[in-house]
Amino acid sequence: MARKVIGGLIQMSNPINDPSASVQTVRDAMFEKHLPLIEEAGKRGTQILCLQEVFNGPYFCPSQDSKWCDLAEPIPGSTTVERLSAYAKKYQMAMVIPIYEREMAGVYYNTAAVVDADGTYLGKYRKNHIPQTNGFWEKYFFKPGNLGYPTFQTRYAKIGVYICYDRHFPEGARLLGLNGAEIVFNPSATVAGLSQYLWKLEQPAHAVANGYFIAASNRVGTEAPWNIGRFYGTSYFCDPRGTMLAVGSEDKDELVTAEMNLDVIEEVRRTWQFFRDRRPETYENMVKQLP
Repeated sequence: MARKVIGGLIQMSNPINDPSASVQTVRDAMFEKHLPLIEEAGKRGTQILCLQEVFNGPYFCPSQDSKWCDLAEPIPGSTTVERLSAYAKKYQMAMVIPIYEREMAGVYYNTAAVVDADGTYLGKYRKNHIPQTNGFWEKYFFKPGNLGYPTFQTRYAKIGVYICYDRHFPEGARLLGLNGAEIVFNPSATVAGLSQYLWKLEQPAHAVANGYFIAASNRVGTEAPWNIGRFYGTSYFCDPRGTMLAVGSEDKDELVTAEMNLDVIEEVRRTWQFFRDRRPETYENMVKQLP
């Protein structure tokens, strides 16, 4: 029988953009706003659901305001992850839950927890590539990840996670494939402008180069007081041939779903033998700090 998996992505706008609102108020409003779409995903038979980058808050990195560290939670031990694990168990739906992680005082990561279909915590991915540029002062808030490029065997598929800016780096995308990922989820917070044309270019290229499925989510709307631009949504699923299976709107809160036939991975890799024909012994300079 074909190995078919129904994936889901939620793209969402932030409901409270009031600078005077507390971090807790903003967090709780964003969490509650997600619940109807999480319920919808479960009722529609979604088997693996991914939320957007730091899903339970605004994209606060245009600021350098340490109050947003109050959003961070330990993983494991996160109340947010524990609450969503109950939905995972209720609907037999594995979940990728991107939140702000607190390792210890002053040490924070941009992280995604992975929960299996019975609510079991499987592990986490920490964003490895951290941008530092106008409007994206992420190094103020996040340490670079230190867990490598793990994959997680859920009930339905082996998955990997890449987060937002990571998508510009093919090295980690390749390692996720070598580590057995069948689907790579990329939760993001990215605005229209410089990189929008890359959104549907880079990740389908990763899918083709590595013979796996890509599921990319992106938030929608604008967020005051920073107003760095319009988050353009367009969450999508892409197969190992680079074909779009489903694409979300640019401006609506919505659940995007697609059925992925994992047997296509075998078909594609028998045709395009990129893993067989790799020459890692010639790639030594890739891991050197070159000028």
